[in-house]
Amino acid sequence: MQSMTQGGSSAGQDGPLGEQPTEDVPAPPHPLARLITEAAAGRRPPADGGWRRVPPWRPGLEGIIAFTGHAVLALAPDISDEMLIELGVNGFGGAHDPRLITALAGPGGWIDSLDVLMTGRGTGGAGGPETVPGGGAAAGLAGHRTGSADSRARLVDRPDLAAHHRALFAASIRDPFRILGYPDQRRSALAIVSAGLAGLAELSFELEPEHRGAGGGAALIRDALSAIPAGQLVVAAVAPGNAASLRAALTAGFTPVGSMQLLRRAVQGQDFGRATLSVIQRNPPLE
Repeated sequence: MQSMTQGGSSAGQDGPLGEQPTEDVPAPPHPLARLITEAAAGRRPPADGGWRRVPPWRPGLEGIIAFTGHAVLALAPDISDEMLIELGVNGFGGAHDPRLITALAGPGGWIDSLDVLMTGRGTGGAGGPETVPGGGAAAGLAGHRTGSADSRARLVDRPDLAAHHRALFAASIRDPFRILGYPDQRRSALAIVSAGLAGLAELSFELEPEHRGAGGGAALIRDALSAIPAGQLVVAAVAPGNAASLRAALTAGFTPVGSMQLLRRAVQGQDFGRATLSVIQRNPPLE
């Protein structure tokens, strides 16, 4: 039997009778952030083959996250449950079926790689960090500057690396974010810390080819974690085929909790149904 839960109201919604929330009240965490936080603590969703819905955490960006035997679909409400059932969604791998992802993105849509979803923890000092714009679980990233209260942090802000392809990609799907690197300007290794998946702190990284193969990737990740307040949950998305980065993340203390795949639709609203039905007719789900 399908296990479906409609996502509740979006964070930051007006209160009763149109009252505006006060600025000093943090927005409640996104429901997906709560699920990931629970999974990181060992309290995973039931492996019942079911699925549930939550609202997207960023306008225009949607995604599918799978835990063991249970899937979470962060989709806009114009995609009906009936349409998803017709596409064959389920918690036992069906949520990542290429036909479903292709149908959801639609003609001209963008589909990111299927990644391993991993979680780790910051190791830096408290230092009285400010709140990241947008609040949520990523609070603390913007104000926790390297070289301040935490002498263990080895990375510094490197805005000169903003044109790096990994920084450009992060800017297209996350905000706000910081580009960190080593003080030596000759080095181009970078770690990007941002408010990413479901508003959680998200880490992406890349090491120069000449520094790979000797533990440099794991060291870069550890150095990046030292720029994040101690104990703060951090997520990372690593392509399973990128074995080197996967090994580095595992060595640095990250743990796999599931999988994730992001998408952007080129078709919205009423056109979505017609475009999706044409995909279903060409590529019916497996029984």
